[in-house]
Amino acid sequence: MNAPLPTRLHFDVHGLIHATAHNQSLDAFHPGLNPRQWELFGTYLQPFAVRQGQVVIEQHASDRTVYLVETGQLTVHYEDDKGRLRLAVVEAGSAVGEGAFFTRSPRHATVQATAPSKLWSLSPIRFTELTNRQPQIALEVAMALGALVSQRVTNRPKRVAVT
Repeated sequence: MNAPLPTRLHFDVHGLIHATAHNQSLDAFHPGLNPRQWELFGTYLQPFAVRQGQVVIEQHASDRTVYLVETGQLTVHYEDDKGRLRLAVVEAGSAVGEGAFFTRSPRHATVQATAPSKLWSLSPIRFTELTNRQPQIALEVAMALGALVSQRVTNRPKRVAVT
């Protein structure tokens, strides 16, 4: 007989907590969550591995998922009729997909793993559930993602990498 599946999956977010705490760049995702809130937030996230070269976000796609980077490295590229232009490199402790998450617009760039990476996804449906069940955590996450957008727009050297 098969064992029953657990009713609530628990994922270990300690690596993600560590990555966000140790990313001191302007491009960091820094929600002001305590350990218990991180644990609750983690139940709304889906972890997955990405291999080197794998595309995480396609430019012009309509998906609104946000991806938090625990390990590895991602590059952000804008593609036009003249070719591909690298906009940014995103390290552990940051996020991608925040632009479409807030604007509901198609993706502005392609995001690809340059190294094997561990990501955590937050879909709009799961964020809505988080908002309904844990509004303080949802507000803190939204504010941290908004701060990330603001940093990327105001501290850009020449190019913007809001995905």
